[in-house]
Amino acid sequence: MSDTKSIPVDFSNTKVAFASKSDSELKKASWLFATMNQNWLVQVGSKLSLAAIKMRLPLVETIVKSTIFEQFCGGTTLLESEESIAKLYESKVQTILDYGAEAKDTEQDFNQTMNENMRAIDFAMTNASSPVVVSKISGLTHFDLLQKIQNSDTLSKEDVRSYRNLLKRIDAICHRASEKGVGIFIDAEESWIQDAIDHVVYLMMRRYNKEKVVVYNTFQMYRHDRLQFLIDSFNKAQKEGYLLGVKLVRGAYMEKERARAEKMGYPSPIQPSKAATDDAYNTALKFCLDNYKQIGFCNATHNAESSMLLAKLIAEKNIPKDHPHLNFCQLYGMSDNISFNLADAGYNVAKYMPYGAVREVIPYLIRRAQENSSVSGDMSREYDMINKEMERRNLN
Repeated sequence: MSDTKSIPVDFSNTKVAFASKSDSELKKASWLFATMNQNWLVQVGSKLSLAAIKMRLPLVETIVKSTIFEQFCGGTTLLESEESIAKLYESKVQTILDYGAEAKDTEQDFNQTMNENMRAIDFAMTNASSPVVVSKISGLTHFDLLQKIQNSDTLSKEDVRSYRNLLKRIDAICHRASEKGVGIFIDAEESWIQDAIDHVVYLMMRRYNKEKVVVYNTFQMYRHDRLQFLIDSFNKAQKEGYLLGVKLVRGAYMEKERARAEKMGYPSPIQPSKAATDDAYNTALKFCLDNYKQIGFCNATHNAESSMLLAKLIAEKNIPKDHPHLNFCQLYGMSDNISFNLADAGYNVAKYMPYGAVREVIPYLIRRAQENSSVSGDMSREYDMINKEMERRNLN
């Protein structure tokens, strides 16, 4: 095997990673990640930001928009996000559109989220830069309803009506996506509503994934049951004659999951160690690649080892790097060394880009800062990569 094939991409190349950033943008990013690397500051700042936004203090909103929002979000609207989307596409990086508003709880709110998803699909149809739109089931119906369904509780007439409305909304979204040639990623959520979500996604995949992969379910591999669930999902798809859509992630609710399990006295659904999660993730990755003709999948991770693993396997097996079933994804504003170097090497890469009003995406932004603070090391890695590029440019 040639050296080029054994190492198909160089994640340490900061020149490629930050080519689209000006010197001033790089300095600003360095300052922001240095700040977020202070765990105590993130925790205190998160609480203060939430309170200030709820009080609608305009200065705070302005500060948030020009700092953390600007780093991790495309804009307040699709139109405002177009510049960021176009800039990514110049570097051969596509965009996954994610309407970032959360904590909705009325039928009017759910319809608004559906309409935003529809608008994103229409936008994506006319932009090769945006092949996929994200939809979140808890943004389309009541969280409590999903919990009732998962627990097999007796549903009231109002509950039944709400569930039918959910199915109408998600079907309308998936139908529009299928018509327009756009993919739909359905986000994973908490384990106590995930079974209900999985069933809804199964219904949509069975209906819309006959000819090509339109609908993708999300598999959180930090759950110890998800590898088997992935295999079971594939077997069901094979048996019933549809293609499986898979977005692989490690997961986003670990502390919350463990705390609830301990409080309520049931076994934690989380893997016993990070090594177990990594092993399950990489095994799932290999399984998807082994069956790539029947599974359209996205390797959605900031983990350099898992990203390199898939890049190497694709090269070793001589599979076309741009095959539509083989995709990489990272969050907008993070892991540019992975995203831009993969794109530069010819792989399918996209950034997960949230957009929406500042006060509505604040919960998302705080989660980004908290989950990726110095505890997990992500902020330190980002900070180190940016500083390495600043040294290369003689900016320090």
